[in-house]
Order: sequence, then structure tokens, then C-alpha cells
Amino acid sequence: MSIPSPGEYPEYKFIYLNLLEDDDIVNILSRQSNELRDMLSNVPEEIADKSYAFGKWTLKEVIGHLLDNERVFIARALRIARGDKQRLPGYEPDDYIKNAKWFDRTLKSLLEEMLLLRAADILLIKSFDVNDLQRRGFVEDDEYTVNSILYVIAGHEKHHINFIKENYLK
Repeated sequence: MSIPSPGEYPEYKFIYLNLLEDDDIVNILSRQSNELRDMLSNVPEEIADKSYAFGKWTLKEVIGHLLDNERVFIARALRIARGDKQRLPGYEPDDYIKNAKWFDRTLKSLLEEMLLLRAADILLIKSFDVNDLQRRGFVEDDEYTVNSILYVIAGHEKHHINFIKENYLK
């Protein structure tokens, strides 16, 4: 697997793909898990419960968003890889945040869940063959290959890792 070419994903997702090195997606996702673990394992709860500015997500909500986003996107990849021809729905992250109650959780539990989810997703990704990865499907009006969805997951997380470093852990 390598970084997808234009035409495999909607142009507006380039902002995420541009953050990634051209490497196998399993390697990228594995490194990101290590980076997230190293970055967050010693962050105090009082920092995790605060946002960097009024009306912005807390650190826990950002991690919760990564969990929700990965679940939504990996489900899309699975459905398309398995030949599901239905046009898949979008989702509104702010609605998910409002209803998730991330504040009831510890940062440690969210990090543990993220690492376990990522490990399971990597096993699923390793089961995809070349044909699975090149299958195309639609999310709303946007066409993706399975491969591009996987790289969007990684690029989206990289975007948020950078954002966490710049705004929460300075």
C-alpha cells in the first residue's frame, strides 16, 4: 500500500494526505499509536479536561473525536472492501461530541481504547488484498478507494496530533 493518487479521494482531503510520508499505511498507523501513547500517557487529568480556548473541545473531546472518526472511517472502508454498493452517509463530529460524555472518562481510559481500537483496525487492514484496497465507493457525493480512506484516517489523526502539541501541550 502506498499513499493514494489524486482521483482516489475527494480533493479536499488532500489537506490530511499531505501531512503523511509515503509509507505503508500499517507502518504509519503503528507509529501514530506509539506517538499518541508517548504524548498522552503522562498528561494530568486537569489538563485533559480543559480546552485551549473558550468554546473549543477539551483534550478528552479531541481524543474522543479521534475514536469516533476512526470507527466511522474504518466502517466505511470495511463496507466498501466487502463490496457494499450503498452510498454511505456522512457524519457531523460536533453532534457526536455533544452526545458522547467524554468528560465522564479518564484520559487514560480514552488512550487505552484508542490503542486497542487501532490494533484491531490494523489487523483488519492487513486482511485487505489489492483488490479490496482498490474498490471504490461513495460517502455522500464523494468517491473514495478503500486505500484512500485508510490514509485519510492517518492524515486526520496526524492533523490532530499536531494540533494537540501546538494547543494543549505547549
